[in-house]
Amino acid sequence: MQSFEALSKEFTQKFSSRHFPEQPASLYDPNEYFLSLGGKRVRPILCLMGNELFDEIVPDAWHVATAIELFHNFTLIHDDIMDKAPLRRNMPTVHEKYGESTALLAGDVMLVVAYDHLNKVKSEHQRKIVSLFNKTAKEVCEGQQLDMDFEKQEVVHLDEYIRMIELKTSVLLAASLQLGAILGGASRGNQDDLYAFGRELGIAFQVQDDYLDAFGDPAKFGKQVGGDIMSNKKTFLVIKALESCTPVQIKELKRLMQENPADKVDRVLQIFRDGGVDKWAFDLKEKYITSAFQHLDNITIISGRKDPLIQLAHFLVQREY
Repeated sequence: MQSFEALSKEFTQKFSSRHFPEQPASLYDPNEYFLSLGGKRVRPILCLMGNELFDEIVPDAWHVATAIELFHNFTLIHDDIMDKAPLRRNMPTVHEKYGESTALLAGDVMLVVAYDHLNKVKSEHQRKIVSLFNKTAKEVCEGQQLDMDFEKQEVVHLDEYIRMIELKTSVLLAASLQLGAILGGASRGNQDDLYAFGRELGIAFQVQDDYLDAFGDPAKFGKQVGGDIMSNKKTFLVIKALESCTPVQIKELKRLMQENPADKVDRVLQIFRDGGVDKWAFDLKEKYITSAFQHLDNITIISGRKDPLIQLAHFLVQREY
């Protein structure tokens, strides 16, 4: 089994070639621009790792990995429009640089090209591949809609938020692993455990992301902490605080969210600390990562082949940026 770093280097090299025709440049250049912004490429690498967990990487896995990465970037282009985000990876978003209408079309055609790559799959498993890809794509859209719905809801319960994160974030990580496993000839039981590993890992990843936005070191995190607090985003931390803090703390938290004073971030963080929300988030992350590793342990292959996935999981949930 190769490391995430080694597979990432190989995938990035293959993926760096042009994916779209030259003309009309007004449609295709925005996508080439967006893909050039880079990223960790975690999802396509998980597909390759899911394949290599059970067999040598087959050529079809590169087509599926490319489709996954194009689909992920399609969702980012459209998410940026919905969020009215001016920047992505410190560069102008597609709708900021080229206009909203072009961004919509660019995202649409990126999704179409993703299916072009799925159509190149020669494996007898192609129908299973497309079926899981489509199921996952619909679930990601459901998760994004729930996320938007939550912005208008005064109260969001923790189980609702976890379900939204599962759909918006986790299922694509999980499906990427399972798509690779299908191509590697894995049994259905092993596929299910690998999918569950990715799902639980994705939730743990989001808990860590919410935690870092509040309590991370700005020098390591790469951006100012407290952005979610300033925008009143309903994160794991806020939802837990509204469910479990004292009535006085909850009243103060709601007031701070409405009035947005200059010292809002520091005062909200103090409420989190006083209410034990920071420790709770750490424990919740540990709960999900422990569950993820249990599913990985259930997979019936030589344990040493799982080491790269274990190392990647530890990095994703223990990172400080």
